Amino acid sequence: MEQFGYIPATPNLDAVFAALADPTRRAILTKLAQGEASVTELAEPFEISQPAVSKHLKVLERAGLIERGMDKQKRPAQLKAEPMKAAVAWLEEFKRFWTGSFDQLDDLLEDLKAAQGQKGEVND
Repeated sequence: MEQFGYIPATPNLDAVFAALADPTRRAILTKLAQGEASVTELAEPFEISQPAVSKHLKVLERAGLIERGMDKQKRPAQLKAEPMKAAVAWLEEFKRFWTGSFDQLDDLLEDLKAAQGQKGEVND
């Protein structure tokens, strides 16, 4: 029996969702989608210190969502979106559930409208 919402072989899924749960980390990923950036560049739009940004980067790196390079004293970060596939696949299961639920609701509403229309014809 297949379990709903269960995707085997995704040990990092919890780490990906935990990393994505923070709005600062999501903003960092959005910035990195435009290209690699240094900690200084990533810290620029936030009212937090560079060490705080570095902590966020470590969480993203552990989740496999970014890679850090070595360029002299800089350690530029770049997006590695591959681990998000498992998260998207897991969420897609729920999209199918909600789509099916909405389709059933649409069918029910159409049946109610049809029944209401037939009552109106009988009363005329």
